[in-house]
Amino acid sequence: MITSAFVITAFATLFVIIDPIALTPIFATITQGIPTVERRRIALRACLVSFFILAAFSFFGEALMHFIGISMPAFRVAGGILLFLTALEMLFERRTKRREDQAGDEPDPTHDPSVFPLAVPLLAGPGAIASVILLSGQAPGIAGTFAVIGIVAVVLFVVFLSLQASALLERALGKTGINVATRLLGMLLAALAVQFVLDGLRAFGFAGG
Repeated sequence: MITSAFVITAFATLFVIIDPIALTPIFATITQGIPTVERRRIALRACLVSFFILAAFSFFGEALMHFIGISMPAFRVAGGILLFLTALEMLFERRTKRREDQAGDEPDPTHDPSVFPLAVPLLAGPGAIASVILLSGQAPGIAGTFAVIGIVAVVLFVVFLSLQASALLERALGKTGINVATRLLGMLLAALAVQFVLDGLRAFGFAGG
């Protein structure tokens, strides 16, 4: 059964790991000089591509792990550590700088950035992929998988709206406001990551109930 607590946790995890607030100035930078209509199309394509990637991992990620002999508790521990490292990067601003560097790697100004770097790795990166597999494992069954996919769709819809308002949000928050928001989200992600690790250790019998 899908509980409201699971929905809230799943939404918070995916929202924090994708971090649409920090993405808005990056999107504004890599689409600078592009007409508004085309910027909307780029944002839509990026969200659709990342949705299908994350949905595929929601469906087949756990089966793939079983095929190569990785247990769900082991993946919870590994995924939790990965998310914790991401949280540390957010807290110390290294993640935003890395994303900006990835966005700045685009050599051809006429190239469509919707797939790279927007969809992969900025939206459907390793952290987001690990998160959907972990969340699908926490809510087994087809209902749990569709719940995770639905939450992914909602988060990416929020991302799409934030990208549409990228210039406005960047002006409203400013660089300082975006940095503060990123650090707060990083603290939340660190707590969620520790919980994933504890759940994995508990399954191995290393943590108390």
